[in-house]
Amino acid sequence: MFVNPQARQRVAPLRARPGEGWREQLGGWLFCLPALALLALFLVIPIALAAWVSISNWDGIGSPLSSGVHSVGLANYKALLTEPGLARTDLGESVRNNFYYVLFVVPIQTLLALVLAVVVSRKGLFARGFFRTAYYFPSVTSSVAIAIVFQFLFSGTGTLNAVLGFLGIHGPNWFSDPNGVIQNLLAAVGVHSGPSALVNHGLLGLSWWQWLSGPSVAMCALIALGVWTTTGTFMLIFLPALYNISEEVEEAAQVDGASAWQQFWRITVPLVRPVTFLVLTLGLIGTWQVFDSVFLISQGNPAGTTLTPAFLAYTTSFGDQQWGQGAAIAFLLFGLIIALVLLQRWLLGRRERRSERRARRAQRRAPAPRMASQQAASQQAGASARNSR
Repeated sequence: MFVNPQARQRVAPLRARPGEGWREQLGGWLFCLPALALLALFLVIPIALAAWVSISNWDGIGSPLSSGVHSVGLANYKALLTEPGLARTDLGESVRNNFYYVLFVVPIQTLLALVLAVVVSRKGLFARGFFRTAYYFPSVTSSVAIAIVFQFLFSGTGTLNAVLGFLGIHGPNWFSDPNGVIQNLLAAVGVHSGPSALVNHGLLGLSWWQWLSGPSVAMCALIALGVWTTTGTFMLIFLPALYNISEEVEEAAQVDGASAWQQFWRITVPLVRPVTFLVLTLGLIGTWQVFDSVFLISQGNPAGTTLTPAFLAYTTSFGDQQWGQGAAIAFLLFGLIIALVLLQRWLLGRRERRSERRARRAQRRAPAPRMASQQAASQQAGASARNSR
């Protein structure tokens, strides 16, 4: 290929001179140094100290680095995971309760957030700004105020039970009922005890029959609170992804005669898949760290059925003065969250790769060109996937 020598001379002076690269890197690191120092001071060092506390006998008095504090190895972790006792039982109850909280809150809040985002993104919607603000308002309201409102709504003589009574249904005393929902349904059909295989075996001090009891009635109220306060935030995360969908895709779907449900399921959902993964990840992390609603409303009661690992770490450290076990609970929760996020990413990535392979096989077998909406949607989905990477 012929290159003009004069053009080559014009380009040559723009190249970096030898030795200038390390100067630019040094300047960049110097600019980042204040931020790195703050991260080390308020993040790295506290995490390192907490890790030391989790394997030490620190009693909360004085510095954890003093000469009187000694390492106890993995004794705090063994007491929580392997040794029979109250510590292991409390950890098992907290993980079970939080598991059901995550199981219900994350899917519901993600679906509601996507549906609300689709609704408020419609151009013909009257007072779109009002509805966006109204849906997002619970996310910025004080958690104390929300806790007071929900205590009024879900009390034995509260608004919800009054509505249920008007419909002829006797509502429970929500924040005082420790019974599991699944076992209540089984008891209604005459099943009051589980098989011996579930009753005599278990994990973390709880039998499998207790693990399968479902969320308690009190936890259901906290689940409703969690969905109500977080849906608006995730709705705002979905909105930019919806605005990024080309109008040509929607117009092509309308030309092809696709219904509103087909447009939502076949076009909108695949195109916002990277944002959906973000919302699921943030929801998974946030729900496993739930603390404020438990602290303000139930304190882990009734009978420990609203206890969560985050609240258990707090009560173990500041209430029982067992700082080593409290720090160990926090690190076990951290490891659990990381493992679940990685598992979720692997499952979603595997599903996406499977869908791509299925689409390629269908394209090779198709005797005619695809419809305009599918072609436009697939092109934009590929562009979105490349941008997300």
